[in-house]
Amino acid sequence: MATTRKARSTARPDDEPGEDGLPPEAEAPGAETAAGDLRVLKKYPNRRLYDTRVSGYITLADVKQMVLDHERFVVRDAKTGEDLTRSILLQIILEEESGGLPMFSEQMLAQVIRYYGHTMQGLMGSYLEQTMQSFVELQNRFAEQLRSGGQPPGAEAWAPFMNLQNPLVQQLMGPYMDSSKTLFQQMQEQMQKQTETLFGGRFPGAPGGSGR
Repeated sequence: MATTRKARSTARPDDEPGEDGLPPEAEAPGAETAAGDLRVLKKYPNRRLYDTRVSGYITLADVKQMVLDHERFVVRDAKTGEDLTRSILLQIILEEESGGLPMFSEQMLAQVIRYYGHTMQGLMGSYLEQTMQSFVELQNRFAEQLRSGGQPPGAEAWAPFMNLQNPLVQQLMGPYMDSSKTLFQQMQEQMQKQTETLFGGRFPGAPGGSGR
C-alpha cells in the first residue's frame, strides 16, 4: 500500500559518515537491499534514523507506518552494525501506550515484568506470541467473512466482532479458544517437565502466585 510521507531532510551532521567514509546521501539508494526486500535503517549517535532505500532521514512515525504496511525492515547501529529493531519497536509501543489509548493495563504490565528472570520467562514469551498469532488469524477470518459477504471491513462492519455474543463471532472464536486451551495445556506440560528436572517434583509457585 502506497504511503504518502513527509519530505525528509538529507542534511548530514559532520559526525555521520557512511560505513565507507562517504556521507549517507552518497550511498546508492537500495544498495543494501539489493539481495532482497529487507529495508535497512541506520540509527546514528544523535538518535536520528536514516533510510538507506530512500537516502534520507525518517522519523519514528515513518517506521510505525512500515509496521502497519507489513514491510520488512531492520534497524542497525550505524557504527557497530548491532541490530536495534526490537529497541525501535519498543519505542513505538511506548509512544502508543502514552498516547491516551493504552492497550496494556498496569496490572498486565506488572505481571509481564514479574516473568523477567523467572524460569518460566521463555515459556510465557512463547505462549503470548502464539496467542497473538491465533488472535490475528481470528481477525483475518472475520475480515474474510466480511469480504465474502460484499461488506468492506470498515469501522461499522467491525462492530459485531466486538460483541462476543454474536453467533458468527462465537463460531469463529471456537477454534481460537480451542487453540488457546491447547497452548495452555502445552505450557503446563512443559512447566511440569522443567520443575521435575529442576526440583524432582512439582513446583507450587509461579509469578504472582500464592506459592512463590
